Amino acid sequence: EFVAVAIVDDVQIGDSNSVREATPKKDWIKFFEDHPQHLQWYSLQSHESHHFFKATIETLRQHLNQTEGVHILQRMKGCEWDDETGEINGYDQYGYDREDFLAYDLKTLTWIAPKPHAVLTKMRFDAHEHQFESNKNFLVYQCPDFLKEYLRYGKRFLQTSRPHMPHADVSEDFFLCFYPDRGLMFWRKDGEELHEGVDPGEILPNNDGTFQMSVDLKLSSVTPEDWQRYDCVFQLFGANEYIITKLDKTLIRTNWGKTGSCSGYESFLQRSYLF
Repeated sequence: EFVAVAIVDDVQIGDSNSVREATPKKDWIKFFEDHPQHLQWYSLQSHESHHFFKATIETLRQHLNQTEGVHILQRMKGCEWDDETGEINGYDQYGYDREDFLAYDLKTLTWIAPKPHAVLTKMRFDAHEHQFESNKNFLVYQCPDFLKEYLRYGKRFLQTSRPHMPHADVSEDFFLCFYPDRGLMFWRKDGEELHEGVDPGEILPNNDGTFQMSVDLKLSSVTPEDWQRYDCVFQLFGANEYIITKLDKTLIRTNWGKTGSCSGYESFLQRSYLF
């Protein structure tokens, strides 16, 4: 299953997935109605990324000799703009199975592979030189322009009371699947399984023969200081390893202050809406 999320200053402005085109959140509907080219751009990016991710994750599974199980490919692409100094920082990076995988170097216009098993993918990405300038153009020019437009429109409801820090515009893509269709997922607090304030979802089939599941945790009574005491646990039946993800306010973007969604096998690898 593929999911893409667009975020501005910790606020999700829209998302898309394998079966639904880019859709703005309630507060942003008018902006995208007035600027249809933005929605068209996100829809195109989502469509192209979906096919690219599917091919890439299949190549990685073959290269790493991974025949089955849960695997996730993530891309975080965006920019930060300091409205006091005017400084702009763009970034484009990939993660695979909860580890840093590739990062784009804007100075050299090449990909950096922090892990040996990422070198082959780096070489494949570096071979597409025609994409380097377009990628740089987005990170240095287009993304900051988008961000400034979003800030002007969203100044009424974006966070304004926090200490000064650069504004951020982030677009994220995810690809996640698991097999077989039997698994265990739950939330814990201080290592103890939670039952109150938890809304478990069903295991549902994906179009490619894999499956998805989710468990929501109500956060209205949880203070930010206590978030570190919570984690989401997932285990495929028959597997010995548990996959544990800490609840982190910098990594969750769904229904802020209301629920935390633990989906697929992770609640939020950088962002929620993982299926």
